[in-house]
Amino acid sequence: MLTIIMSLNTVFAQEKLEITSSHQTIEGSYFGQKPPGSVPEIFASGIISIDSLIEGSITFNKEMNELFFQRREREGSHNIYTMKLIKGKWSRPQLAFFSTNKKYLDLHPRFSPNGDRLYFGSTRPLNDSVKSSGLHQWYIEKNENRWGSPILLLEKLFDNEWIMCVNSTEQGNLYFNSKEKEEKLEDEGIYYSVNQGGEYSKLKKMSNNINAPGKWIAHPYIAPDESYIIYDAERTSKYENGDLYISFNQNGIWTKSYSLGSKINTEKSETGATVSPDGKYLFFSRGEIKTREDGSTYWLTDTYWVDFIQLKKEIMGESLVNN
Repeated sequence: MLTIIMSLNTVFAQEKLEITSSHQTIEGSYFGQKPPGSVPEIFASGIISIDSLIEGSITFNKEMNELFFQRREREGSHNIYTMKLIKGKWSRPQLAFFSTNKKYLDLHPRFSPNGDRLYFGSTRPLNDSVKSSGLHQWYIEKNENRWGSPILLLEKLFDNEWIMCVNSTEQGNLYFNSKEKEEKLEDEGIYYSVNQGGEYSKLKKMSNNINAPGKWIAHPYIAPDESYIIYDAERTSKYENGDLYISFNQNGIWTKSYSLGSKINTEKSETGATVSPDGKYLFFSRGEIKTREDGSTYWLTDTYWVDFIQLKKEIMGESLVNN
């Protein structure tokens, strides 16, 4: 484990989030928005979902008074932003204290179920002697209502060279996407590592009910009790058309994967799903490739949310019929 020493000024800055006042007051667990039904709607338009930016991977703590998400400009770097509920009002989105260096990619933040740890991926240097590190997984821990400095996840225990989008469960087990060293990146899949009294097992690849068919199988969200897993994959012939799938844990056996359906999965790309701590809402990114006047292309995405309780009931009903 390696702790990156942050300056005191940067650490203290996390407690100085400014309350929204100049444009609108944002109140309530979900910013006072009317909850969505079975049709996904853009989440927090003008606050988190900005037309000219790329957003995703929103994650809430269990008290629903703090959130993180990733954002980048079209030609910029992914960084992690945060908001806090202070005296009944939400602060403006601003760079998280550990993600202010825009030279490095910081992405896919995920809260642990009890909210005292936040995982994220980063291309920041591993230490002063290793300036270029590739993508590694880090986390910060909260003690006495303050976040500590980023700590490198123990990837030296893992043989795989690529790990991304780490999620933890109530038991401390970790789920993420990865690949074998000899595989292409598009051949990545969903893996897990079991917490064994604070030590982690070697990586294990999940079954083909999750990892086949398709490519770019990634960005898992694991339920805190490991009762279901949601992830995205390309399983159509259309380029860059990621869709969301779910598999249920039935007595330790993962079912076949079910598409989240045509209301969720469209001709655009749906990725990076998370579920609110209360289990009520599914959040995900929906994006598409846009073309400029000069013929060049770029990605544009928004964050959507949908009633997950109803969606899960419908899919679980289908799984019971087909099994």
